[in-house]
Amino acid sequence: MIEPLGKVDSQKILQEHHFGRLGCCINGEPYVLPINYLYEGEDIYIHSLPGLKIQVLRESPHVCLQVDEVQDDYNWRSAIAFGEYEEIGEKEERERWMTAFYRHFPHMTPVESRMTKGKDEVIVFRIHVNKVTGVSEHWQ
Repeated sequence: MIEPLGKVDSQKILQEHHFGRLGCCINGEPYVLPINYLYEGEDIYIHSLPGLKIQVLRESPHVCLQVDEVQDDYNWRSAIAFGEYEEIGEKEERERWMTAFYRHFPHMTPVESRMTKGKDEVIVFRIHVNKVTGVSEHWQ
């Protein structure tokens, strides 16, 4: 049976994991993509190179992040964080977060490896979380 999770349990899912799906809208159409993230306090931190995702988020800053933990088809839990996109403009803060990303995600993908060559091109942003919900099925 699917059951709602409270705020604390939903936040715990966000804290325990670092991979999720970022949801936003392009001209009224849903756009969802996989991302790595870090969660601190009430904010979710993400990094990216310029592209469609950043363009869309600048135009429509209302976003959500869905994170799940699945044991099998009938034993899982999921959380969704809703919030607002905000770019981090201060260079020192961007560099601090990129250091945290490199430390937490040591195996970089080809796209991420380009980030080390053009550090000024990297965009670090946060999602100010204003609502968290969650559900689970048969979760122990």
